Amino acid sequence: MQTIRFPEPSAWSALLQRPVMDTSMLEQKVDGILQDVRRNGDQAVRRYAAEFDKVILTELEVQPAAFAAAEAALDPALKAAIRQAAQNITAFHKAQQEQPQLIETMPGVQCWRKSVGIEKVGLYIPGGSAPLFSTILMLGIPATIAGCKEIVLCTPSLHPAILYTAQLVGISKVFTIGGVQAVAAMAYGTESVPQVYKIFGPGNQYVTCAKQLVNKSGIAIDMPAGPSEVAVLADESCVPGFVAADLLSQAEHGPDSQVVLITTSEKVIADVEQALNDQLERLPRKSIATEALLHSKMILVKDMDTAIAMINAYAPEHLILACKNEINIADKITNAGSVFLGNYTPESAGDYASGTNHTLPTNGYAKAYSGVSLDSFVKKITFQQISAQGLQQIGATIETMAAAEGLDAHRNAVSIRLKNI
Repeated sequence: MQTIRFPEPSAWSALLQRPVMDTSMLEQKVDGILQDVRRNGDQAVRRYAAEFDKVILTELEVQPAAFAAAEAALDPALKAAIRQAAQNITAFHKAQQEQPQLIETMPGVQCWRKSVGIEKVGLYIPGGSAPLFSTILMLGIPATIAGCKEIVLCTPSLHPAILYTAQLVGISKVFTIGGVQAVAAMAYGTESVPQVYKIFGPGNQYVTCAKQLVNKSGIAIDMPAGPSEVAVLADESCVPGFVAADLLSQAEHGPDSQVVLITTSEKVIADVEQALNDQLERLPRKSIATEALLHSKMILVKDMDTAIAMINAYAPEHLILACKNEINIADKITNAGSVFLGNYTPESAGDYASGTNHTLPTNGYAKAYSGVSLDSFVKKITFQQISAQGLQQIGATIETMAAAEGLDAHRNAVSIRLKNI
């Protein structure tokens, strides 16, 4: 990791830049796949599975027997862990449910808002080197609580933990489709895959690009996403070995991940660097983490106020506060996806089992976007009901405003009613 000492605020933007790539050619290629699947459905899906994943898909949908076999094959300890995580995630997301509250804004004028589950949602779970069954919990549980009527899951992985977790959260429509073709199938529908209204889930640069392109054509997505990232704010009260472990836990995600340490202590930098090198040698994913560390940074700042300002400028996906007075510091954080307070709160807890959602805004989008929650799977519909007496109370206000905007039909919609009362 590169070490930077006391950078001027004018240099922060360049210093905190995420790894970037040229996506112009990528978009052209991805859009071609999207349009092919849109036109040719299952045939195109199978063709791209053979080309990119080197698999011949006979049946796209996972059959019931496969779920039973997955449950039987999975280690009991892992099943127990998944159930415990599901319980915590369910508790946290159920608490986000809202009951409609009727507001009488003036006599006879009643307004209220109701949360309604998005009818059809699609979840994408990538394959790759790690079976991300935890993401099924993070997406499937709030979708179920929200009351989404149809939940479609696409994944190229048939790892037993994937199928067991899908069944546990109540997802029965699982398709063995990966990559851009999976996003296209859910966005536009095929002979086998139902079309959905909103798509969730992580993926590589191709999947991310596909989600952004289908979003332009009217399909909602969870959020813009990029490579995983973590920032650690540490002072002398941190445990350097813990900080190093947290940095490596994100670095091992992929070579384009980024980790940042911001501290007020030169000693913390030296101690964390030593612990980082020691732990890195023992990591099975050492080569991936090493590449991620090449564009990661340790930054020394003069005081905690400067550190907090830098964190808010960076807007990290994950933020760990390994410092004294962490509660007070947390109150000053305005831009972060999820915050982990104290020496005994690893980011991995949020990734798996504490209860919060791990689908979070990256690449600085935490300045304006929230992570996935129950709200991500519902739409809020407003209602109003006005009595005859209520219209007499509010009618003149509406007529005056409509006339001022030159919208006479709007005014008349009130006037004609008032004359009838």
